[in-house]
Amino acid sequence: MALQGPEELGEQVEEPEELEDASSISPAEEITLPAGPGGDEEPPEEEALLLPWDRFSAWLHCICVVGFDLELGQAVEVIYPHHSKLSEKEKTSICYLSFPDSNSGCLGDTQFCFRFRQGSNRKSSLGCFLETTDRDAPPCLKREQGHYYGYVYFRQVRDKSLKRGYFQKSLVLISKLPYVTFFHSLLKIMAPEYFEKQEPCLEAACNDIDRWPTPHPGRILTLPIMGVVIKVRIPTCYDKPGTSQLVQSAQSDSLVSIVLPTIHEVDLFRCFYPVFFHIQMLWELVLLGEALVVMAPSPAESSDTVLALVSCISPLRYSSDFRPYFTIHDSEFKEYTTRTQAPPSVILGVTNPFFAKTLQHWPHIIRIGDMKQAGEMAKQMKVKKLKNLKTLDSKPGVYTAYKPYLNKDEEIIKQLQKGVQQKRPSAAQNAIIRRYFLELTQSFIIPLERYVASLMPLQKSISPWKNPPQLRPFIQQDFMKTLEKAGPQLTSRLKGDWIGLYRNFLKSPNFDGWFRNRRREMTQKLEALHLEALCEEDLQQRIQQHTEVESVDLVLKLKDKLTQAEKEQLPVRPGTLAKLKSHIEAVILALPDDLQGILHKPSTP
Repeated sequence: MALQGPEELGEQVEEPEELEDASSISPAEEITLPAGPGGDEEPPEEEALLLPWDRFSAWLHCICVVGFDLELGQAVEVIYPHHSKLSEKEKTSICYLSFPDSNSGCLGDTQFCFRFRQGSNRKSSLGCFLETTDRDAPPCLKREQGHYYGYVYFRQVRDKSLKRGYFQKSLVLISKLPYVTFFHSLLKIMAPEYFEKQEPCLEAACNDIDRWPTPHPGRILTLPIMGVVIKVRIPTCYDKPGTSQLVQSAQSDSLVSIVLPTIHEVDLFRCFYPVFFHIQMLWELVLLGEALVVMAPSPAESSDTVLALVSCISPLRYSSDFRPYFTIHDSEFKEYTTRTQAPPSVILGVTNPFFAKTLQHWPHIIRIGDMKQAGEMAKQMKVKKLKNLKTLDSKPGVYTAYKPYLNKDEEIIKQLQKGVQQKRPSAAQNAIIRRYFLELTQSFIIPLERYVASLMPLQKSISPWKNPPQLRPFIQQDFMKTLEKAGPQLTSRLKGDWIGLYRNFLKSPNFDGWFRNRRREMTQKLEALHLEALCEEDLQQRIQQHTEVESVDLVLKLKDKLTQAEKEQLPVRPGTLAKLKSHIEAVILALPDDLQGILHKPSTP
């Protein structure tokens, strides 16, 4: 059952039809799929107005090269484009997070990602434009507001000509977008070329990216980079969860080198394999925003596991902080390791053995072994006690005193175990576990969606000449009463203390983030319905009954409504805004010439 918005909030959109012929797509060209609810499709000329480097900035903040200097330690050697700005604190974060801990022993090439706080007082010149491209993105794919992602390709090889005896360097993509799979694929193309040909090739790559179309949800894009063409589709919030709508590459589509079926999903089965007996408990811990630390042998395994945890409650957005790779040099190290208060709602991924001691007081610790040895069946089944966790050499497992609210689902464990015994392909195992998490999250969230939909005023209560009605408040007791007849038991076979799980969830940052988002969407829907009701009125006839002062006041209010609708991208029916503009113009033309001149002047922001 797909997680859709309540019926009162707009009609359900039809799935975009699959495009039959993909062979005619040329590089840096885009196909637009039907727009979801939310008004008129963005005009193509808007992208034509973008300045040099605007397209690049829609994808990346910058590209960094981090090297190792014997005297200085890790240092940012190059930033592309050269005009990109990073504060000293941000550069320091990037330096330390771009190299594995020395104990990881990562010889050869390693890829991982990290996330760090953005410095304050920086605004993007593309703010409004990026809000437009972000509007139709699923919650988990909206660009970050206060954080950057760093996508790393680290190379460490022996080199006797260097004093240290090793060549150590990282190519790092800094972005606001959580497109993990996409950026890792991009680095696999860019990094080997860069290590061979150095800076000129980075400049060429940046110029290629600055010719890409913007990452607008619902479009299939072909993106040329250094002689290779990647084909991707940016998902939308109107897609049916759990489905991929990327057009398969036709044989005649000779320009396309790589077709990515997903831009952001990690391999859940591979990540959870060492602890897959506990996936349901981990889902509960993530859902409730509990403090979690993942201890892993390398940054690649640490970051993949943290990203898997964050995505296991999809399509719900994880609203707390998470750090796929966290080091002792991080600026939040003291804040997150203090023993003077309870650990914050955050998921940390660490590799340094020092954390086994520093974070010993944390309530939930996941120890991940080497994922490459996933051929054997995981033997460990019991949850381990926290006091047994002494070092990072401890056996893989989950160390916690947490008692799950829901009874254990033995079916999913048997299904995955059978898959391992029968050597079922990893992609099939991944699909099984992803579907399991999706159905579990939907069973949990649908009763909340149903209750929140009931807080919406009836459409007949909307009057064009009164302010839009307010949403009724969320009352926890009233919601709990609905669970008796319309709870998760309608869609889930799992038994247990669902009430207790909901009660705890309503105190969590994830509920707060979800409800704020739903309340904003519903308030915007009320504003949109109010605007549509205004457009249906005969304003000409109405102003005949009013004085000039009242007519001017009406024009000013309508202009404010129009500005708000455009700024907030209100989900109005196509043509509504054009109709409102013509209404405003008609009212102005009915006024004396001197007033017309004043009202036709553009308002100052």
